[in-house]
Amino acid sequence: MTITQLKYILAVAEHQNFTIAAAHCAVTQPTLSMQIQKLEEALEVQIFNRSKKPISLTEIGKKIIVQAKIIVAESHRIGDIVDRQKGFVGGEFKIAIIPTVMPTLLPMFLKTFTKKHPEVQLKIEELHTEDCIKKLNDGHIDVAIAATPLENEDIIEWPLYYEPFVGFVPEWHRLASSKLLTVDALEIDELLLLKDGHCFKESILNLCGSFADKNLQSFRLESGSFDTLIKLSKENLGMTLLPYLHTLDLSKEDQPMLREFEKPAPAREISMIYHKSQLKMQLIEALKKTIDGLVRGAISFNDVKIISPLQQKKT
Repeated sequence: MTITQLKYILAVAEHQNFTIAAAHCAVTQPTLSMQIQKLEEALEVQIFNRSKKPISLTEIGKKIIVQAKIIVAESHRIGDIVDRQKGFVGGEFKIAIIPTVMPTLLPMFLKTFTKKHPEVQLKIEELHTEDCIKKLNDGHIDVAIAATPLENEDIIEWPLYYEPFVGFVPEWHRLASSKLLTVDALEIDELLLLKDGHCFKESILNLCGSFADKNLQSFRLESGSFDTLIKLSKENLGMTLLPYLHTLDLSKEDQPMLREFEKPAPAREISMIYHKSQLKMQLIEALKKTIDGLVRGAISFNDVKIISPLQQKKT
């Protein structure tokens, strides 16, 4: 049994196709198939049911895959231990960032981090929280930046900052004369929200509490971006809520429409999240140090009430 053989069966288990798995592993399909067959012969079991399309795992195959993930992950740990001992910060580093954080946070740290750590090859993608967790569990990304808490026992959360919600209230709206907003004054059917899949939408629904459920069908407009929500709001179609960092780039024309909440202001917790078996801690630590140094000057709110992005279960 070899580490290479274990990597091959993991690839087939993920892609459910020998040809695609071979391409992913950068080997020919016959080579991959032969090595997997040798492993099955050595173990005297069938790992895959090849009679079905797509290819599926046998019952014993499922148990073998669980152990193979652990062994392959542990095989990389030696290199990580050596890198940490040497203080080396480099190599491939795969990051995912949720859509409502990417536009404001990424420009703040990207240039500084790449300049400080030129030997790191960053791969950054935009993913919703659910996809971030799946890719962390599968080992396809090293770290993600998302709204927390997530209450997932396999995921470690490392808070970066707390970001208050800010109201965008057009001049015509009934709350335009309010200097500060209160949660009780919000009407869910007046709020323009992001589309399903955005954790910021779930946070807003949780903020509004139980009265959100009965009016759930009255949402008239949803969008995939805050910029669109702002434009719709200015067209007299409702008010909206924005994350604080997004308000910093608004035009002078739009700034007067912003309304903060009474303290403690509702806010979201933004954290770096990674799997508990993560190996590249020296890279994660370097990224957090960079973000901490930059964000501290832009956002320093403490008197806030964290609103969970988790979907509330109905009882």
